Amino acid sequence: MQQINKGSLTIRPSEMKDVRELIMLDHMIWTEETTPGPLMWRSREDYLLHAPPGSQLVALQDGELCGYVGFGCPTGMESHRHVCEINIAVHPRYQRRGVGRALISAIKRHAAENGIRKLRLRVLSSNAPAMAFYRKCGFAEEGRLREEFYLGGQYVDEVFMYCMLTGGNEDGSDLA
Repeated sequence: MQQINKGSLTIRPSEMKDVRELIMLDHMIWTEETTPGPLMWRSREDYLLHAPPGSQLVALQDGELCGYVGFGCPTGMESHRHVCEINIAVHPRYQRRGVGRALISAIKRHAAENGIRKLRLRVLSSNAPAMAFYRKCGFAEEGRLREEFYLGGQYVDEVFMYCMLTGGNEDGSDLA
């Protein structure tokens, strides 16, 4: 993956030097509104077991880490290597400023360059803004687990969304 520069936004693979900021972003973003349980890393080593360097694309605005998209094969099976599961987080100060779209375009390009045909993700049905964002980025609902979680006094579905990767412009805009 080459580094991408768009104005003062840079997208590149994650590095060891990013770990502290990535952990802080996870603790800020992954709450009961966005995940079935709070994501709390016990240590730097615990985090690195889950997200080693290079397993995420990070976005930096004027040198400040403002978001990431994590990616990986959902299973270790060879027959599943064409599918990549993603998760994305953008710092609240940088939301609705194109960072998320740039990260999705970057992961589409990166995945297509590496033989991935399908991106998938999971989102809570109660997270309407995230679902709308994913739809704008070319994802569609593939299925849902009804009343999978009980959060904030209500039952919430887990929604599976996908995007097939076919062809592609330099900016990732026509990668489905």
